[in-house]
Amino acid sequence: MRASEDTNDDFLFIDDSDEDEILDDSSNGTWKVLIVDDDPEIHSVTQLALSDLVVLGKRLEYLHAYSGKDACQLIEQNEDIVLVLLDVVMETDDAGLNVVKHIRETLQRQDIRIVLRTGQPGYAPEESVIKDYDINDYKTKTELTRRKLVTTVYAAIRSFQQIDTVTQNRQGLEKIIAAAAELLELHTVHKYAEGVLSQLTNLADIEKSFFCARGQGIVDAADDLSLYVLGQSGVDNGLVNQKISALKNNEIEELIKKCFQQKYHLLGSEASCFYLSSGVCRAVIYIEFSAPLSEIDQQIIEVFLTNISIGYENVHLFQKLRNAAYKDWLTELPNRLEFVNLLDDFGQSSDLSKVAALIDLTQFSDINDGLGQDLGNQLLMAVSARLKTLSERCKIARVGADVFGLIGPQDLVNPEKLTELFSEPFAAGEQRLPVKASFGLCMKADAGSRGVNILNQINIALNLAKKSNQFHFVYYQQEMEEKTLWRLGMIRQLRTDFAEKRLELWYQPQLNLNTGKVIGAEALLRWKTADGNFISPAIFIPLAEYSGLIIDIGDWVINKACSTIKSLESNGFGHVGISVNVSIPQFKKDNFVDNVIQATKTHKIPPNKLELEITENILMDEPQVVVDALVKLKKEGISIALDDFGTGYSSMSYLQQLPLDRLKVDRSFITHIAEPGKAIIAETIINLGKQMNLTVIAEGIEEVAQQEYLKGLGCDEVQGFFYAKPMPENEFLTFLKNNS
Repeated sequence: MRASEDTNDDFLFIDDSDEDEILDDSSNGTWKVLIVDDDPEIHSVTQLALSDLVVLGKRLEYLHAYSGKDACQLIEQNEDIVLVLLDVVMETDDAGLNVVKHIRETLQRQDIRIVLRTGQPGYAPEESVIKDYDINDYKTKTELTRRKLVTTVYAAIRSFQQIDTVTQNRQGLEKIIAAAAELLELHTVHKYAEGVLSQLTNLADIEKSFFCARGQGIVDAADDLSLYVLGQSGVDNGLVNQKISALKNNEIEELIKKCFQQKYHLLGSEASCFYLSSGVCRAVIYIEFSAPLSEIDQQIIEVFLTNISIGYENVHLFQKLRNAAYKDWLTELPNRLEFVNLLDDFGQSSDLSKVAALIDLTQFSDINDGLGQDLGNQLLMAVSARLKTLSERCKIARVGADVFGLIGPQDLVNPEKLTELFSEPFAAGEQRLPVKASFGLCMKADAGSRGVNILNQINIALNLAKKSNQFHFVYYQQEMEEKTLWRLGMIRQLRTDFAEKRLELWYQPQLNLNTGKVIGAEALLRWKTADGNFISPAIFIPLAEYSGLIIDIGDWVINKACSTIKSLESNGFGHVGISVNVSIPQFKKDNFVDNVIQATKTHKIPPNKLELEITENILMDEPQVVVDALVKLKKEGISIALDDFGTGYSSMSYLQQLPLDRLKVDRSFITHIAEPGKAIIAETIINLGKQMNLTVIAEGIEEVAQQEYLKGLGCDEVQGFFYAKPMPENEFLTFLKNNS
């Protein structure tokens, strides 16, 4: 039976509502609706019933098919059909269902909404068919009053629009992912931020939006933690790269800050802040909507932002990597890696008038620590700005924390010009800071051909300049590199020989000046190489300190001295103590004190038989740390001696705090002590020691006249070649036996 026969079509589309229908006063574009029915009257009354309907700002445009076959052809020809009002029974009882299968299975159109209509309930499809083929609604024609038809059509088109939005969103994500490589090539996060905002406008009715994040590493000269606008949409004035305070809207600014700090979305009816996070990268997207945001729109936006957050992190990190690779984040100057590239060009240049230089700010770390990192950064910026005033012919880079690189003509890059740049104080915040610098320079004629090698050459010159007491600049010469290579070779050999136990402790006796008896010995390090030659301590001790090997050597010396004390005790010389020199690097080691105490316990010796000799220079670095360490050692009974007293620059206030047992008069004050007017310093030190109740020992005694003069001054103890030279442990034991 045909659908038009024996039906109650006379009641079709009776107005059953006195309420306003779902209409809109304005329209923009159309929704294409396909009416499929073999009864022409159904087409007419359907179109009449929906004639004034506007859905989501668009009116309806109608296509008509009078059979299932015609319907399939029209759908294939019109890809923009959004809704099919489909009769179930037409040329065959299942003609409508065949159209549904063609739409879903053959054409793979999952977005088109389908509303099935039938004249008789007996022709209703199975429930499984409705679910499997995603049929939007099913009604008998007698149920479809005008109001219900309008509601059904509106719901179906709304459903299509939501599916279409999700599809567009997915396509937008695919576009962003596909464009990621291109965005990376642009070396900026800003394009990505703008792309995100552009895609958001396809997901919701947006009036304006801002992409905000911290600018550090993204915005030039942004060295704080402020939030910046990285992208904008719907705004005329340029706010990109500006702090969010440039929005000049306290309400928006506070909302963005609150979202960023609290790390979750802040949703409102007219404006919302969405929190974006992936890894260490965080951002806030502020959006003002033209219309209230529906729950579905909100979910779509949240899913969208979740997906693009990883892309944001990738672009963000890649930009940081590029900046870190070639650009200094603070001064915006080329960094060390780029300076090496510039030195490559310098090395290949035929212009012999060019000079490459390194500039090291003297005691910058003290300024940074004392006045704060912020002010230290401002100082670096000020130095950078002044270096730029040299000339456009010069290439400038920041190659280290407080080291700048410079390449330019000799008439500009020379010690006189560079010194002149540092003649006036630098403005840093409210401070005006005088800054000195050391310069390492290399003429093109003396430079290598590769940037890495040239940087090493200039660095050698700079290190020599920093160590020089006379000049603050040094030009590189070939012999400097040869000396550096020699030093590295010596350090390597020292490390090997120490591991192979070729270092020895020799002992120089110390005597009571009045009785002549041996009361102790100073342990002195000796290095005997594999070929039997000795390397002077004046050479290898600085090398050990420079390389850090002095820490391990120092531990070995203390344990070896304790072992010798135990050996002397077993041979009947328990009254003889051993003095060991301690270096600055050893004191800086956290476990130094504990290791010394443990050594005395391990070898089971009286702690007072081990004496640690320190120099005044140790107090210049971290005096309170040294004082605290010595106090702890003294409490354990370990003796403390101050070596080379009078040659350093120690504060008398710290001297009074030291838990000393002995003062040692340096040999430089002993050499001419017997000559008229030459004993005043030695005499002062001896008198000071007596007033502080300390034992005073003089070193470097080589003549009887020196010995006698020291006796007259009341000196307690002596050591020197006049009595004995340093000797190996077995010879020292023999010496004790012969002089007991």
